[in-house]
Amino acid sequence: MTILNLPAWRRRTAHAWGVAGSVFAGSAGALALAASATAAAVKLPEPSATEPPEPAWQAVRAAGAELAAQLARHCPLAAPGDSTAFDACRRALFDNAPLRGRLNEVVLWGRQRNASLALKDTGLTQFAPDVLAGMYLPLFMFNGEHRVQWVGAEGLFQIRLATAFRNRLSPGQFPYPFWHEDDKWATYQNASELLLWWDPSAGIVKVAQFTTHGGRAPLQAVRWQAAPSFDGRWMWTDTNGRTQPKVSLFDGLYRNDNPYLPRLEASYKALALRLRESQCDQCHVPDNPDKSKRLVLLQTPAHAAGEIRRLLDAVREDRMPRDQTGIEAPLDAPLKRALLEQGDAFATLLDAARGWEQQRRDATQSAASTQR
Repeated sequence: MTILNLPAWRRRTAHAWGVAGSVFAGSAGALALAASATAAAVKLPEPSATEPPEPAWQAVRAAGAELAAQLARHCPLAAPGDSTAFDACRRALFDNAPLRGRLNEVVLWGRQRNASLALKDTGLTQFAPDVLAGMYLPLFMFNGEHRVQWVGAEGLFQIRLATAFRNRLSPGQFPYPFWHEDDKWATYQNASELLLWWDPSAGIVKVAQFTTHGGRAPLQAVRWQAAPSFDGRWMWTDTNGRTQPKVSLFDGLYRNDNPYLPRLEASYKALALRLRESQCDQCHVPDNPDKSKRLVLLQTPAHAAGEIRRLLDAVREDRMPRDQTGIEAPLDAPLKRALLEQGDAFATLLDAARGWEQQRRDATQSAASTQR
């Protein structure tokens, strides 16, 4: 894997957006933004000692078979560093409306550190469905093997999909440097199952996890990759002057001729500066310095895109930032106004870019139907 032998990766010095310093350099500040202020409540069912009726079992078995087949078709086993297979998987899952339709409007994601730990006590990150489908699920490979079980302590079903992790991709193909924490990188590399927590009352996946606790080996033998050094930057510029991680720039998800892409990058630059001024780097980053149980990430364009509307609502309602004691500490009026203006501009461009993509998809489908 090139990740172990990348001088540029260890020697990068230019900031990803060409501004002085890092937008998320972890500078000390008086305000610490609580990630929970922007977290959307994902209501989990109450524990249930009673097993669901047969219709619920039939529904989850059908959903499990459908999801397993889709993932195996679009993301089959391949060499763990096969970029072509990875990109094909990303595009397919991102465009896969049936898959995204099975995901809650906010999906909690993360590793299963302890199989006996309740979900409410587990640290998880919240994602919009397209962020999970476009950046995280494609990191895994599938063969369709799965099983369904009821977990009464959670009031949820588990759809357990056999998997293997693509641990030999280039650094820019990961959403952020997972190796910033050795245990996280090890869990990703050795993941043997992907868990989809299915709510029978809503007929939808509310939580997704990867685990090493399934009692089985990964679908593919894992050749261990030691974690490279991490210099504290979540985004960087490579030796060719390209911003990385490229997957966080909608690379391969939106069409290259999408007219809004260049403006999206410029808009995020401006938003990132406002986020820095507002001390958002104190909490909304992958190492979760505030140790929130429900982490919200804002450190890249794609992550911010999935949370921008909730972020703006929280700022408007003065639910963030918060001080060191967790008490709401509204921004100064000029800073709040600037953050809202840049956030609204970014959100508006996102809507336009997504609308353009949908029009192209609709046109392609219409043309295909006409030719039949």
